[in-house]
Amino acid sequence: MLVTVVSVQAQVDRTKAPLPAPAREIKIGDYQTFTLKNGLQVFVVENHKLPRIQFSLQLKNDQLFQGEKEGYVSMAETLMGTGTKTKTKAQLDEETDFIGATLNTGGNGIFASSLSKHSTKLLDLMTDVLFNPSFPPEEMEKLKTQTLSGLAASKDDPNSIAGNVRNALLYGSQHPYGLFTTEKSVGSITLEDCKNYYNIYYRPNNAYLIIVGDIDLKTAKSLTEKYFAKWTAGEVKYPTYTQPKEPAKTYVAIVDRPTSVQSVINIAYPVSLMPGTQDAIKARVTNQILGGGFSSRLMQNLREKHGYTYGARSQLSPDNLVGNFNASASVRNEVTDSSVFEFMSELKRMANEPVTEKELIAAKAEISGAFGRSLESPQTIASFALNTVKYKLPKDYYANYLKSVDAVTLADVQATSKKFIRPDNAHIIVVGKASDVADKLAKFGEAKYFDIYGVGYVPSKASALPADLTAEKVIAKYIDAIGGAKNVQELKSVKMTMKATIQGMELTMNSSKKAPGKSLTEVSMQGMMMQKEVSDGKDYAVIANGQKPPVDAATKEKNLFEAQLVPETMIAAMKVKSILKAVEAVDGKDAYVVEYVLPAGEKITNYFDVETGLKVQTMEMTKTPQGEIPVPTKFQEYKEVSGVKFPHVMLISQGPMNFKFQVSSLEVNPTLDDAIFKVQ
Repeated sequence: MLVTVVSVQAQVDRTKAPLPAPAREIKIGDYQTFTLKNGLQVFVVENHKLPRIQFSLQLKNDQLFQGEKEGYVSMAETLMGTGTKTKTKAQLDEETDFIGATLNTGGNGIFASSLSKHSTKLLDLMTDVLFNPSFPPEEMEKLKTQTLSGLAASKDDPNSIAGNVRNALLYGSQHPYGLFTTEKSVGSITLEDCKNYYNIYYRPNNAYLIIVGDIDLKTAKSLTEKYFAKWTAGEVKYPTYTQPKEPAKTYVAIVDRPTSVQSVINIAYPVSLMPGTQDAIKARVTNQILGGGFSSRLMQNLREKHGYTYGARSQLSPDNLVGNFNASASVRNEVTDSSVFEFMSELKRMANEPVTEKELIAAKAEISGAFGRSLESPQTIASFALNTVKYKLPKDYYANYLKSVDAVTLADVQATSKKFIRPDNAHIIVVGKASDVADKLAKFGEAKYFDIYGVGYVPSKASALPADLTAEKVIAKYIDAIGGAKNVQELKSVKMTMKATIQGMELTMNSSKKAPGKSLTEVSMQGMMMQKEVSDGKDYAVIANGQKPPVDAATKEKNLFEAQLVPETMIAAMKVKSILKAVEAVDGKDAYVVEYVLPAGEKITNYFDVETGLKVQTMEMTKTPQGEIPVPTKFQEYKEVSGVKFPHVMLISQGPMNFKFQVSSLEVNPTLDDAIFKVQ
């Protein structure tokens, strides 16, 4: 026995990694399907582990071209869930909550789930919404208001801007993927548009019903016949669209955002890649190596090797209408051109050089692991069933998926890269501060400028600063613009309430200021206090979520300066340096950039409209656990109160969060008790 063990050990070479095992056989749970006489295709996935049931109704039609009314489809689907001919939204919500269920409309259909013992009640509610939507006008107005609020916030979000511009450039204005909702399109949507969409497309012959959970086929058939057989079929036409093309030559699309300290980079173009094809599987493996995960080439290059970004990724996505390639990252202004260079280098290397066996094995392992984990959810089986029918896949497509992944060779990756990785025919889209990055990006192709809607324009040449202009003169003009030195000096106190809405919840900011340098700002959500900042003119504190974090001397000094009624009147007294830096555009209008440098080194950058003299924006750097982030605040809709002009709209951006605060009340020189400014 000992001799045998030694002999086996001698044959094992532990200096080499073992060869990967062949792809394991996947046993995917069964699904059953049947079709009602009215054309409704039903899929049933039995899963008796938990006493729960889910019904998902999905329309067959692809995304529609909505033209100047972009957004009406989403609005129509949301409105379906806001009331029926027999129930208000409040009644629907109450009855849904009573059985612990979920009922949602949108995303091209209706979704409902509950305990399986409540199946009939759940279907009562679901089909009431499906067959009897009332489209309440008041709910539409609420939805429009919410949509406009979200759009206002997204207009200052660089990632949202990048996504909109990317879609506009890749697909064009005559393709459904090339459009996005705007204030103008929301304003043009009518209740009739929403009703017409429902009447045309919500037909059983244009829908799939997917049932997942604690149910058997016999019961599923009985319930489906009972609740959906009366649904009337109708003619549904499926439009076709011209296939978008990649640019003939790579160029740089610049979206100027003067307040940005980071650039959002997207390198993108459309591709002809259909779901469920062998090309799609090869593209999945190819992209996994390029930018599909943490060990991918893009991540290892831009993050690990160069430290340009927290994450660089790519997608090579199939789609029934048109696929696309996109590689993206957010990077600092000063390394924008270097990052684009590394992106393009990796794309060219992918297209021109074979990948290694080690990379191929690792990519397959990551894909297989993700696929295996997805099988733990019965919803995955349902989506497999739906995709098999929707994309006309072989019945064993998913059962053989891992085998198909395992069969991808080095030569397949090379051929797929040459076919789909096109560094010479790409849109290089950069949302950032043009004055910092544009010149350096010229080496990658012709630079073209686009606004936040993807509309091209020719930028005016940067305005030069007048030779005799100083920061002091800009600030003096600002004081004149808001009412003049005399009226400003007569300010003794100001009390203001501002409100914003985020994700349907009301945010209230109450601000009280009193000379000299006393300030109290309280921010609450739905009546619950979230944050409080207080200054007594000498000391400063902040309380957030019941905690009082320490404040360093520099931060304290900056907040004491900003606690002044009009900080610009205290620049000399508080020994603040003001430096005239440049002329930059803010929302399309030139503004003088003046940097305030406080004695301890903190900086505040202010933007004053060249024409009016009013302060239109301020930029500060805020410390977070992830490092400093820029926090721009825009000031709009100045209105005079007691001889002094105050902005009545403030747009504040904090990372991915954007807030539009509107003044609901403003008092000049009210009586304020000093006790409220006490720093404890």
